[in-house]
Amino acid sequence: MRDYLDLAPTPIDEPCAMVEPTGDYLPRMRAECKAFAHQLERAFPQALEAGCSFRIKSNAHEFGQYLEVQVCFNDNNEHQTHWAFMIENDLPETWDDQARAELAAAGYLAVPRSEFWSMTP
Repeated sequence: MRDYLDLAPTPIDEPCAMVEPTGDYLPRMRAECKAFAHQLERAFPQALEAGCSFRIKSNAHEFGQYLEVQVCFNDNNEHQTHWAFMIENDLPETWDDQARAELAAAGYLAVPRSEFWSMTP
């Protein structure tokens, strides 16, 4: 049976677009999720060969909706299930160069980690 695991909208050590009651955050959130899904495809080509896939899922939030990347797999297939859980346990920490370029092309430069952490109180 087809199943999925919720992963994240971005690599685990990167800032992401936040749901806001005002403002249009969804285009940036969508661009981040697309770049992250593409990065995961590059990082885990064996999972794709096994039949896993990545998708962007919209979820309800009290201020609107938020997006997240999921890994999809057949839970009756041991190989796919193995890869799905391996991906969940080994998510990239930061954007790779191609994801940064993809975000820049979409008009959203990824904020370098050093700048992000210096901006937080």
